[in-house]
Amino acid sequence: MNIDAVLNVSYCQIMSLIQQLPTRSQLRLGCEFTKSSTKKELTHFLDTFKTAQLSEDTILYEVKQVRKERYAHRKKG
Repeated sequence: MNIDAVLNVSYCQIMSLIQQLPTRSQLRLGCEFTKSSTKKELTHFLDTFKTAQLSEDTILYEVKQVRKERYAHRKKG
């Protein structure tokens, strides 16, 4: 028997629940989110540059751009 349920919770409610977890569980959850987003970014990167040949310069340029974006995002947050 399949039972589908929808749970409507706000961002604040989710954050409140996460903050109630023990620190170790919060860290594990953070690692899972990081893995998930890293996989999505890698997939997007590979799909964007899907080709038989990439120059090293192209790869280095893209890596620098991503690092720059991440650095800027961390400064804002």
